[in-house]
Parts: sequence; structure tokens; C-alpha cells
Amino acid sequence: MALYITEECINCDLCPEECPNEAISMGSEIFEINSDKCTECVGHYDTPSCVSVCPVECIVPSPQHKETLDQLAEKYAAMHG
Repeated sequence: MALYITEECINCDLCPEECPNEAISMGSEIFEINSDKCTECVGHYDTPSCVSVCPVECIVPSPQHKETLDQLAEKYAAMHG
């Protein structure tokens, strides 16, 4: 499933640089993750790199975008073919 950033975000600027899919950008108040681009780093890393660098642990699975590992891998393949 794609990840999302909760309201606890402190806009530290660490996560956008870590995202290999360029799925993270500044929203109206906090950073946001584009669920169409988020593969939870499947195809790049073993764990989501944005979660690893987040100092306030505000990046969590999105209940609105449930995806299996296979679906995330297919999304990665479509983007990076």
C-alpha cells in the first residue's frame, strides 16, 4: 500500500530527497506523498527510505491505498520499465 504523511510532519525536508520515485512534494502545509508514484521503495530498497529518515515517525501506510507487494512491484516496473 502507498504511504502517507500525517499531520505530525514538521517539514524537515528529509523525505523528498530520499524518495527514489520522486513521490514526495510539498503540499499546502506539509509534505505529501503521491500514491500513484509510491511503491514503498519496492524495486529500490528493502524498506521505505522516507520512513527511515523521518525524525517524527509521521509516515505511515495509507488505508485508502491498499496494495500488495506484487502490485507495488508492478507499479515500480511500469514507472521504471
